[in-house]
Amino acid sequence: MAISFDKALGDMPAQLTLYSKRSSLLASNLANADTPGFKARDIDFRNVLASAGADQVALKTTRAGHISAPGSLSGEAQMLYRVPVQPSLDGNTVNSQIEQAEFTENAVRYQSTMTFLGGRFKSLKLAITGG
Repeated sequence: MAISFDKALGDMPAQLTLYSKRSSLLASNLANADTPGFKARDIDFRNVLASAGADQVALKTTRAGHISAPGSLSGEAQMLYRVPVQPSLDGNTVNSQIEQAEFTENAVRYQSTMTFLGGRFKSLKLAITGG
């Protein structure tokens, strides 16, 4: 009987893709905290994963040199602007404390998903080798 890695791994690879994309967005927000007029952006992770389904989520390529992945996460459509708690005079909507907290939470979720995925691979290895 063949092992289906898609079924065995579930939606964890899709989650890792989204966490990675979100990390880039949050890092960009933090890097532009002092840029006048910069609008903070984020991904609504739950809605993206729920609407796309695990087998349809991947990164959107914007340049010819990017690595393509199966499926399509329509990056621009899924990125939302963050509503500022307190607007700044220069039009920047980045709140560094919120962005740092979101970045840290995203990193913890990414790492825990990697840990679960590692455990899943370990279980598959045991099943294959009969250990």
